[in-house]
Amino acid sequence: MHQRRLRAVLTPLALAACLAGAAAGTTVAAHAASAACRVTYTVGSQWNGGFSANVAITNLGDPVSGWTLRWAFGTGQSVMQAWSANVTQSGSAVTAANVSWNGSLATGASTAFGFNGTWNNTTNPVPAGFTLNGVACTGGPAASPSASPSTSPSPSPSPSASPTKSPSASASPSPSTPPARTVRVFWLKPSDVAYDQRYPDGMAKVVQEAQRFFEQELGKTFTLNSTVVEVVNGDQPRSWYENTPKCGDKYWWAVCNMQEELRRKFGLGAPDSRWINVGEVSAEGDGAGGGGGNGWVILSGHDADGAAGLNGPMNRWYGGMVHELGHAFGLPDATSTDGTCMSASLYDYPNCHFSQAQKTAIINGPYGGFLS
Repeated sequence: MHQRRLRAVLTPLALAACLAGAAAGTTVAAHAASAACRVTYTVGSQWNGGFSANVAITNLGDPVSGWTLRWAFGTGQSVMQAWSANVTQSGSAVTAANVSWNGSLATGASTAFGFNGTWNNTTNPVPAGFTLNGVACTGGPAASPSASPSTSPSPSPSPSASPTKSPSASASPSPSTPPARTVRVFWLKPSDVAYDQRYPDGMAKVVQEAQRFFEQELGKTFTLNSTVVEVVNGDQPRSWYENTPKCGDKYWWAVCNMQEELRRKFGLGAPDSRWINVGEVSAEGDGAGGGGGNGWVILSGHDADGAAGLNGPMNRWYGGMVHELGHAFGLPDATSTDGTCMSASLYDYPNCHFSQAQKTAIINGPYGGFLS
């Protein structure tokens, strides 16, 4: 099992949406970063009066143990709710500071945070410039990542429970749009990978076990799409997803290429105010992994194989999905192996749990309203 590195973004994107009143997804990267930093500012979705944005930071200078990012809005936007950063605003000036778990950035390292805000329903441009710890970010744009990982290492799934509900799957994209506040699960099958019913069936079982776990821990849980797993025929062969650079680090190539294709085909944002999205691709590449955050879970071939029952004990995959959905709902990794499923204790699933603080954070977080 590969160790999963999560970078709070879930690493990334950028949208300049011109349609008021509709959630949209169009990528537009904001540049910022000299020999010190680069920033990618992304509007993931936009609706009448509101929008969600993601801000990804790459440190191009010396390592830092804490960071403060500043920018100014140009058309009256306001930050209403943020995650993975402490964000304040005075007039047009916005200040975002790291939280306890994502302040250290080595040279070349990245992190990200997101927020919900308001806008004037006419124009919502990318801010003109950013500073990181007082240094102007003027570096060239990075390959705009399309995932939303969370900062700090996150191990991959491990250890024995069984799901309670029967799986449902579809061999083609869902013909109708699922209800809002639904968890959607996608299996992207590269063009040269044969269809195998074990994959959608297994993925359905894994996410249904996570659904049961949330109910057990929180007294409420998320709703799955009526077609639990939407099977998507990929546009490219497996090697393309594995070897086409996306999101910078090769760790992310397969899953970011998958996510970009899902976003294009289904009009998904990152984050998306309508759905939480879980994507698994039957491609991996050397050293590839996946992660979760900002309403997304993006997983590569070994997770897909695990769900299909082809890669070790099922409990590791159940625990791994609970862990990554925890990130999708806004939780960071635990700082130690503390018995919570947000730590390496996920390997002991079903003997890991959410702490009371984690339960509160999920319910009060950006996707708490998805639970019922």
